[in-house]
Amino acid sequence: MLVRNLNDCEMFIAGDNTQLRELLHPDKQPLDLRYSLAHAMVPAGQTSIDHSLTTSEVYYILSGQGDMHINEEVQAVSAGDAIYIPPNARQHIHNTGQEPLVFICIVDPAWRAEDETVYAD
Repeated sequence: MLVRNLNDCEMFIAGDNTQLRELLHPDKQPLDLRYSLAHAMVPAGQTSIDHSLTTSEVYYILSGQGDMHINEEVQAVSAGDAIYIPPNARQHIHNTGQEPLVFICIVDPAWRAEDETVYAD
């Protein structure tokens, strides 16, 4: 059995400028797992950097509110929303609220740096 507590996971700034803590990743724990699972946070008023992954991704919003941008589409999101991001979709999320926007990221197959493109427009 493997149990990871969020407080035991080191926070770092991801390539898209979100504050990230990796909970489960098959390259970092001895797991037979296809996907990776991370906890992300975007501070109030901030926006993640436009990026795309060659893999699929799901965000599950835990708290806060924002605007999710996927390719040309924009939709308001808040706690309880699950967002599917298809492979190769250009995406970012903007925190429109007064509190941190906190969400879970599931990347399938598991996130790898070489699968991500960050756009610095």
